Amino acid sequence: MIIQILLVIGVIAVGLFLARPTGGDRHLALRRLFMALFVLVAVISILFPQWLSWLANTIGVGRGADLLLYALVLAFLITVATSYRRNVATNRRITQLAREITLSRAAAEDRDAGEQAPGTERAGRPE
Repeated sequence: MIIQILLVIGVIAVGLFLARPTGGDRHLALRRLFMALFVLVAVISILFPQWLSWLANTIGVGRGADLLLYALVLAFLITVATSYRRNVATNRRITQLAREITLSRAAAEDRDAGEQAPGTERAGRPE
């Protein structure tokens, strides 16, 4: 029962993470914090494997391996969500840059066309 609540909260957190606007330094700080927490839990689980089984039994999961699987599923979802948001932001930036380049080229062509007045001929050509 407890694990179901925790998994639902985790999935909701991933959903809220997807809905948030992207920020720079805040997300970097959160990633570093979660990475440090991940490393700490991984080291404890490696050094004391019975701890993971104890934690799993405490929160209502039968085995430590199942708890590990659930945690990896959540980590995968977070990775997918992060990659998706980063790709969307990159695509928006590429689109914006392509529009700016197109407008700059059009303005340069208009400027070049305006410098050569209509009806004028090149110098050195007889009329």
